Amino acid sequence: MNSVKTVFLMTLLAVIMMALGSVFGGRQGVIIMLILSLGMNFFAYWFSDSIVLKMYNAQEADPSSRLYGIVADLAQRADLPMPKVYVLPTQVPNAFATGRNPSHSAVAATAGILEMLDDEEIRGVLAHEMSHIMHRDILISTIVACFASVISMIANMAQWAAIFGRGGDDDEGQNPLVLIATMIIAPIAAAIIQMAISRAREYMADDEGGRMIDDPLALARALAKIDNYAHYRVMDGATNSTAHMFIINPLSGLSGGLQTLFSTHPSTESRIQKLQELDRKLHGR
Repeated sequence: MNSVKTVFLMTLLAVIMMALGSVFGGRQGVIIMLILSLGMNFFAYWFSDSIVLKMYNAQEADPSSRLYGIVADLAQRADLPMPKVYVLPTQVPNAFATGRNPSHSAVAATAGILEMLDDEEIRGVLAHEMSHIMHRDILISTIVACFASVISMIANMAQWAAIFGRGGDDDEGQNPLVLIATMIIAPIAAAIIQMAISRAREYMADDEGGRMIDDPLALARALAKIDNYAHYRVMDGATNSTAHMFIINPLSGLSGGLQTLFSTHPSTESRIQKLQELDRKLHGR
């Protein structure tokens, strides 16, 4: 199913870019956007994970570190290839997984999460991320990040074109309206796509992660702590296009209005409630 979703998203990206090329450049614009979309889909498949890691200044973890040891144990438990392990140099607690498949995957956790959480809570967070790798959510996640970045770029281009562009004749008189529509619709479309892809998989990864460590409540405690911190401090360098990749939205402190409506994550309260229900199912308590 995730392979089908990936093909669908890559095709949708090409169609949207070609449609915009037609609006702004006619037949020539369609051809240019088709070539660009093919290049971007290729790039997204092979390189978007490394770009995301570089965006957050990720540093490869020492094999003797606490973080690396926990990931190695979970990979063995889940019968997965050992992913690369990275630390993000920020005190804001959070984590994400990326890569194109289990054999080419990476897990990244912030320095802050290692200080705030105890070992069992960290295991819960990392089990959640290993679940994303196991179910191949990571390729979907990185493709969507690239997709959202492209849409954001198009919206920004439309904004500047609407401000400084001028139609040369009467036939081009409607262009400003098209540009304004693009500015409004494009970010909403990106948010809807991120929301549709991300919310369901977060519940699934919580469930699988809780089962993997046989302690759903440890993950529930971790989510509560990370979420509480996220509402007081936004992660430096965090972007809307990559927010869905993290276990808790790193932009939660900015949420409100439409941003809450189109949130990439289900509410932390509902996630904790489901983990508590899972714990009662597993342990009868």
